Amino acid sequence: MPQSLSHSQLNDLAERFGTPLYVYHAEKIKEQYEKLTSGFSVIDAKFFFACKALTNINILKYIDSIGCGIDCSSINEVKLALHAGVHPHKILYTSNGISFEEIQEAVEAGVHVNIDSLSNLEKFGKKYGNSYPVGVRLRPNILAGGNLKISTGHERSKFGIPIDRIDFLKQIVEENQIKIKTLHIHTGSDIKDADIFVHGVKVLSELVSHFPDLEVIDLGGGFKVPYEPEDEETDIALIAGKLKKFLDSHVFNGRKFQLWFEPGKYLVSECGYLITQVNVIKDNGVQIFAGVNSGLNHLIRPMMYDAYHHIVNISNPTAEEKAYTVTGYICETDTFANDRLLHEVREGDYLVIYNAGAYGFEMSSNYNSRYKPAEVLVKDGEAFLIRKRDEFEDLLRKQVKVL
Repeated sequence: MPQSLSHSQLNDLAERFGTPLYVYHAEKIKEQYEKLTSGFSVIDAKFFFACKALTNINILKYIDSIGCGIDCSSINEVKLALHAGVHPHKILYTSNGISFEEIQEAVEAGVHVNIDSLSNLEKFGKKYGNSYPVGVRLRPNILAGGNLKISTGHERSKFGIPIDRIDFLKQIVEENQIKIKTLHIHTGSDIKDADIFVHGVKVLSELVSHFPDLEVIDLGGGFKVPYEPEDEETDIALIAGKLKKFLDSHVFNGRKFQLWFEPGKYLVSECGYLITQVNVIKDNGVQIFAGVNSGLNHLIRPMMYDAYHHIVNISNPTAEEKAYTVTGYICETDTFANDRLLHEVREGDYLVIYNAGAYGFEMSSNYNSRYKPAEVLVKDGEAFLIRKRDEFEDLLRKQVKVL
């Protein structure tokens, strides 16, 4: 597995900041971004970090500093990006089942907007006409991704305007003289097959002639990163090459289009580590449980998506391996790993869960009235606390005592 930070570094951070602890390695994010820009250098492409994966404002600020834009799924993510100092022209807001008021706020902020319903598109046209170029998110009826829960382009998906309703979309656009700047799709996450992206651009290319103001073809995100030891990362250069070949072989009356992508997991998954400490070892005669001081309240992906995360015992890395079931301290079945071979685990040892940068802290909660962990960013070899660990007062902060 990729390993940007050493065991000794992670051990030192655990001792310094306590556990459970989220750690992010800035240089790994930059490395992933440079893979994208290098791989896509053969075509005109632009990238926006899908910040739903990790919205700490220090991460947003760092990603902005290396040249990447920010893709937002809510108006509050837009506000966080602006708060982090990101220029509105580098922010993309792709709405999904939201009230029109959110779209109005995004327009007032001056960011790029994608609309994903005919209803909101009609409201947009009546209010703004042709004064604010906008994008539309389409549902291409393509099934892709590593899990149905993260597949977003199939025919039963809630996302986007169905491609077979294009006539209704055109009618709304023409009646309100809306300037459609972007055609957007997103088919899912954990995509390895380059042909999925080629299929997507083919679907959108067939609609180009209907939109004279079109400038951008947006293919979403979904690039895969390795989670299991035998996993392979998406071949970025292969995708770029196939997309270039397709676009070069099609003539759009001299029109050129920029390609946009919104990688989330690809940029931050591998930069992140969740360091936990073993509370208890419990041998029930059938399996050995290593119970740690974390749970689905901090990292829900293994329970929600059956996701695999590599786990290492950094406190006893040379001991004999045994099979352990790593579980959390939540009053639910919160299993991080079943019968996983780990170097002998003792109470008090630090276990590191890898690939924890995307949808880890971001999906965390205070379930069981547990505290959310601290977050640390390591940049240029220096560790910075970027979020304090919850305290008891945080559990009470928004409650109103009436009895």
